[in-house]
Amino acid sequence: MRLFEGSLLKAGLFRETGWRWWWLVLLVLVADQLSKVWVIQNFSLGESVSLLPVFNFTYARNYGAAFSFLGDAGGWQRWLFTVIAVVVSIVLAIWLSRLPKAQVKLSLALSLIISGAIGNLIDRSLYGYVVDFLHVFYQSWQYPIFNIADCAISIGAVLLIWDSFTNESESQKVTSGDKQ
Repeated sequence: MRLFEGSLLKAGLFRETGWRWWWLVLLVLVADQLSKVWVIQNFSLGESVSLLPVFNFTYARNYGAAFSFLGDAGGWQRWLFTVIAVVVSIVLAIWLSRLPKAQVKLSLALSLIISGAIGNLIDRSLYGYVVDFLHVFYQSWQYPIFNIADCAISIGAVLLIWDSFTNESESQKVTSGDKQ
């Protein structure tokens, strides 16, 4: 194992690529899992505590994907979403390992998406559902209840889209800076 770790460090995988953001993946993952354990231990299913006029902590279980998509499909969706999360995490981890450290926005985006995917994957594996508790609403409008992993995925997706619109101009700056 030491030989493998040493070769990864010598290769600069954790210094010179997007993998230098794995600490963020772990930080978000720990925050996500600790918050879910806290909710499970301190709330009954459906229990809600008002924190702000537009925000509650409400313990909910999501058996589907985003917005409870396929939530009532009978159980097979658990394994479908588990496989999707594993495949997406592996693909994004490989992509992250090939990014130069200068691509900060894209590295952050992929790291956040990986942490969210793994966070919800852990829930599906342990409980058969995803633990949700962040509840935003206004008057009669209700946003689907979500969690920290969902926030990480959403922020990562926004960064990914933003990067897709700004990446070309940033790489041209780096390239033209190298020529000077």
